[in-house]
Amino acid sequence: MKKVIRAAGGVVHRGDGGDFAVVVIHRPRYDDWTLPKGKLDPGETDEEGARREVEEETGFRCTIDAEAGTTRYHDRHGRPKVVTYFFMTPIDGAFRPNNEVDELRWLAPTEAIALLSHSYDRDLVGKAARRAGL
Repeated sequence: MKKVIRAAGGVVHRGDGGDFAVVVIHRPRYDDWTLPKGKLDPGETDEEGARREVEEETGFRCTIDAEAGTTRYHDRHGRPKVVTYFFMTPIDGAFRPNNEVDELRWLAPTEAIALLSHSYDRDLVGKAARRAGL
């Protein structure tokens, strides 16, 4: 039996109504558009991992608003992976391209859903939009 890979990430959002937007990132290694996330460090909680990964990939330090949901899938090596996501609001920071993420966009939910590469990311953005009353 293969070990389950645990990861955490965020649906980073700002604004409300017509100004509501979410963060999507481009990872050149995979050439995909996704939500910020990554593997947990040993002993790290889902919340700690989500805050760390979001800051590493986006440059934004965030607060956690609520749990957004969990996705389960097999990674590109066939290993089972469980990712816990949180709705997150930025406190401060700024994006700078790095070795994992070369582009970040703030998009309206409909634009994000059209751009995102993975169905589970699209589902989470839809959930964020509904939560925002859109």
